[in-house]
Amino acid sequence: MKTRLQFRKSSFSDPNHECVEIAMNVADIVAIRDSKIPDGPTIRLSPASWGAFRAALATGALDL
Repeated sequence: MKTRLQFRKSSFSDPNHECVEIAMNVADIVAIRDSKIPDGPTIRLSPASWGAFRAALATGALDL
C-alpha cells in the first residue's frame, strides 16, 4: 500500500507565492517539492541529510 505524503509550507511563507514544501513520514523520509508543481518530482532525503541541509542553510554555508 502506497502512503500519501502530507506536504506543508513553512509558516514564514506567503500563502499566495511559490515555496518549497516538505513532508515527513513514518518511513524515515523527508520529501521536498516545488509548491507550483504539486504533482511534479520530489527530492527524498533521510532525516540526517535533511538536518545537515538545514544546518548548512542556517550557518550560511550554502549562500552564493
